[in-house]
Amino acid sequence: MIERQHLQMVKTIHDVGTVTQAAKALYVTQSALSHAMKKLEHQTGVAIWQKSGRKLTLTSAGRSILVMANKVLPQFQRFEAELEAIQKGFKGTLKLGIECYPCFQWLLKVVAPYLQQYPDVDVDVKNEFQFGGLGALFNHDIDLLITPDPLHKKGVTYIPVFDYEQVLLVHKSHALAEHNYVSPADLAEQVLFTYPVETSRLDVFNQFLTPGGHSVKRHRTLENTEMLMEMVKNIRGVAVLPDWLVKQNESAELRTVRLGSEGLSKTTFIAIRSDDSQSRFVEEFVDMAKQVC
Repeated sequence: MIERQHLQMVKTIHDVGTVTQAAKALYVTQSALSHAMKKLEHQTGVAIWQKSGRKLTLTSAGRSILVMANKVLPQFQRFEAELEAIQKGFKGTLKLGIECYPCFQWLLKVVAPYLQQYPDVDVDVKNEFQFGGLGALFNHDIDLLITPDPLHKKGVTYIPVFDYEQVLLVHKSHALAEHNYVSPADLAEQVLFTYPVETSRLDVFNQFLTPGGHSVKRHRTLENTEMLMEMVKNIRGVAVLPDWLVKQNESAELRTVRLGSEGLSKTTFIAIRSDDSQSRFVEEFVDMAKQVC
């Protein structure tokens, strides 16, 4: 029978490259670790390691065990963290992942009342994802993922939270400021500011400029919303932002213009694992997010 300790041993040896270093990392003797690996191979009836010079490499069976270790071990760690939180007087930690830069400002409006309503629950926010949050969701590193760009895969359920529109932000003196809407050709000579996301995943490119057969004179990126808007205020270029974010940061110096006659509509989703029995804290966070919107 393969146990958790076996998974950890295989993963550690693979990660560090040698039994000697793995034994140090696991705080066991080298002989004890070697014995445990030989015993595991005997129990399973398959070879897990093969020598490649001085280095051990995994066999096909060993790679299968490593895949399982990478999947299962984070779940053990998450469960232990929850037990530790309960021991300290908390009832759990809700782990959130964010795949969009402006969503963090919206999230604060949800987290604040959520923490007040559920004092026994902690909230941990991971906002380092740039379209890589699904892996964290599947690995149980996070409980839910906030994203405007759903990647429909088996095992994930996307819950729509709120709709919004991507708009062009310009200075009030800009030539496009009085337009009801702009065409892709109107941006051909513009300096465009966006968040630092690859062009192929930016709505203004993949849903507006590229289908229209145009691009911009120059594309610049900034992580900070306030700095991005400041560049537009100082007539350094134009920007594309969610309409709700612009309303939160209204300025007499700025104007918004629709992208195309119909506008560029988007939806923010909360993604959860389909086959997971979600805790009531996850379900109620989703409900509260909808209410806040």
